[in-house]
Amino acid sequence: MSPRTGGAPRLARPLLVVFLAASALHLAGLLGGVDTAHLVTKPLLMPLLAAYAVARGGPRLLTAALLFGWGGDVLLMPGADAAFLAGMGSFAVGHVCYLRLFGRGRVSLPAGLAYAVLLVTFVVLLWPGLPGELRIPLTGYSLLLTAMAWRSGALGRYAALGGALFLLSDALIATGIANWPQPPAHDFWIMLTYLAAQYLLTRGALGHHRNSTGAAPGAYGERSIRI
Repeated sequence: MSPRTGGAPRLARPLLVVFLAASALHLAGLLGGVDTAHLVTKPLLMPLLAAYAVARGGPRLLTAALLFGWGGDVLLMPGADAAFLAGMGSFAVGHVCYLRLFGRGRVSLPAGLAYAVLLVTFVVLLWPGLPGELRIPLTGYSLLLTAMAWRSGALGRYAALGGALFLLSDALIATGIANWPQPPAHDFWIMLTYLAAQYLLTRGALGHHRNSTGAAPGAYGERSIRI
């Protein structure tokens, strides 16, 4: 996919505000146990963030990653095993989009080694509690997610933090599948870290794309739109 140029900068700020408002409503619904808020807002979150990225003239791979994240969000809502695997597959394609977006930019080798140790340790600890049919798919997905988290540093500190938070969010899901003891408001922490991850990855990608293309402030809005 080729980089996107242009966009609709006048729409960027309203779309970001709506995304943040929908995220706040979603998280409040999780804390308050209001299922309606969860059901209504979750399918809107990633399309709003993707629309914001498009309005900012962001790269197509970023939009694709966010929309595959939306597919994962929607598919995970029913809670059935088949839907879970399909949702995990959608997220996996989103991670591939992110990896392509990161390209061959330089990243920290010590950070990569730390992520590798963390992955192996977590899988070994988690393995006995996982359902047999999910062990291999979850291990493969975890490898892809960890690679994405490490490589996200190629786009700067915001994206690097986003990648780490994405890993944390999915780790919380995995511990629930393995029946580990869960913290209070487990779903809230999963969604809080996930939403922060996607936003920070978006911010990092937009900033890096603007710097690499030299887009004018009016077309890309980093100077005119503060996040």
